[in-house]
Amino acid sequence: MIEIVNYYLQNIEKNKDLNAFIEIYDSEALAQAEIIQQKIENKTAGKLAGMVLSIKDMICYKNHKISASSHILNNFTSLYSSTVVERLLAEDAIIIGRVNCDEFAMGASNETSYHGTVKNFADISKVSGGSSGGSAVSVQAKMCLASIGTDTGGSVRQPASFCGLVGMKPSYGRISRYGIIAYASSFDQVGVLTNNVQDAALLLEVISGKDDFDSTAMQSEVPAYSENIIRSKKYKIAVLRETLENDGLDIEIKNQLQKTIEDLKNNGHTIEIVDFPLLQYVVPTYYILTTAEASSNLGRYDGVHFGYRSPNATDLESTYKKSRTEGFGKEVKRRIMLGTFVLSAGYYDAYYSKAQKVRRLIQESTIKILTDHDFILLPTAPTTAFGIGEKIDDPIVMYLADIFTVQASLSGLPAISLPMGKHSNGLPFGLQLIANKNEEQKMLNFSSDLLV
Repeated sequence: MIEIVNYYLQNIEKNKDLNAFIEIYDSEALAQAEIIQQKIENKTAGKLAGMVLSIKDMICYKNHKISASSHILNNFTSLYSSTVVERLLAEDAIIIGRVNCDEFAMGASNETSYHGTVKNFADISKVSGGSSGGSAVSVQAKMCLASIGTDTGGSVRQPASFCGLVGMKPSYGRISRYGIIAYASSFDQVGVLTNNVQDAALLLEVISGKDDFDSTAMQSEVPAYSENIIRSKKYKIAVLRETLENDGLDIEIKNQLQKTIEDLKNNGHTIEIVDFPLLQYVVPTYYILTTAEASSNLGRYDGVHFGYRSPNATDLESTYKKSRTEGFGKEVKRRIMLGTFVLSAGYYDAYYSKAQKVRRLIQESTIKILTDHDFILLPTAPTTAFGIGEKIDDPIVMYLADIFTVQASLSGLPAISLPMGKHSNGLPFGLQLIANKNEEQKMLNFSSDLLV
C-alpha cells in the first residue's frame, strides 16, 4: 500500500504544473496506507482498501481545509466530515488530497477558481472542463485512482468527457449532500470520476444510501452495484433528434455518435430517433433556477460568521459589501446578481416561477421518453476541450457548453459520460447515457457493455 501511495505522490509532484491539487495529505495518506496494509494482511480490510482518491474542494473533511476554490473561504477548516467522506474512510479508502474546481462549482472550464486554472493533461493549452476539473485531471494524470466530485449541471460528466474518463452522476437523492458546500440545492449531487465502470459502481455502492442528516436522501436500500453488473442484455435506446442535428455539435463527435448507433443496431439493440423540442429551453431554465438558488445559498458568506472579512471594512454595512465584493470572484458575483434579479418582486413570476414550470415539463418529457426506452443516448459535450482563455470572456458561450448535460440535472435522473475515442486534434471526448430514476444498475450494466 505504501508503494501505491508513493507512486501517486510522485505523479502529483511530477505534474504539479497542471494545478489539479490545492492541498496534498502526503504524511496522512502514508500513515493510513500502513494501517490498511495491516488490515489487508489480517483480512479485515474494507471494500475500498487500496483505492487512493482525491476529493473536490466542495466536500467537507473534518480538520482539513476547504475553500470551494474561493477567496471568501480561504484558510477555512471544516469542523466536520461529509457523509460521503465518512463512508469512504469507513471502507478504507485513502484520501490523498483536495483538488481544484471552479469557484463554488460555478463554471465549465475550471478557470474561475481562486487557485488558478487546471490544465488538461492531454494538452496543457486546453481546459480540464468544469467544475470538477481538478478531480478529472487528478485521475487522468494518474495522480490518484479515482476522484469524488460534484455535479450540478454536468460538472462531473463534462470534465470526464474532456479528460477521457468515466464520469457518473446518480439520481438526485441517491447520495447524501450533507457536508457538501451548496451551490444549487435542488440540483447538486455527488458524482464519481474513474478509469472504468467497475470502479464507478463500487464507489457508488459505498457512498450511496439514506442519511438522517439529509432529508432529500433516498430511504431505499442501496444495491450491490459492483457485484450485479450483467452484460449482453438488449436494450431500447432513444436518440434525441435535436442533439444529433445540433449546429454546435463537432462533426467528429457526431460521426462517433452515429457509428455507435450503427454498432448498437448491429449488436441487436433497438435505436429510435425521438423528438425533444424542449432542448432549446434547458440551458436558460437551468441558469435561472441555479442562479436563484445560488443567490440564496451564498448569502451566508457575509464576512461576519466565518471566512474572509475585508480589512477595509469600517462598519456592519461595509463589512458585508467589501467582504463579499473582495471575497467572491467575477463569475460567482455574476450568478448571485442574476439570481437576486430573477427572485426580485417584479420579476419572480416572469422568470423564476416560469422556469420552475418549464423544469417540470422537461422532467415529464424526459421521463416519458424513458418510459418507452431504457436509455437516452446523446453527446456529453458539443466539442472537445477548448483553449484556456478561449470562452471565459463570453458567459453565454460558456453556458452553452452545458447544453447536453443539464437535461439529466433538471430531471433529477442518473447520467454517465463514457470515453468514446479521440478526436483528430488528439483530445478525448465522451458520449452520455441518461437512465430513468433509480436505474443506476441498468445504466452501469449497459455502460460496461459499451466499453468492452
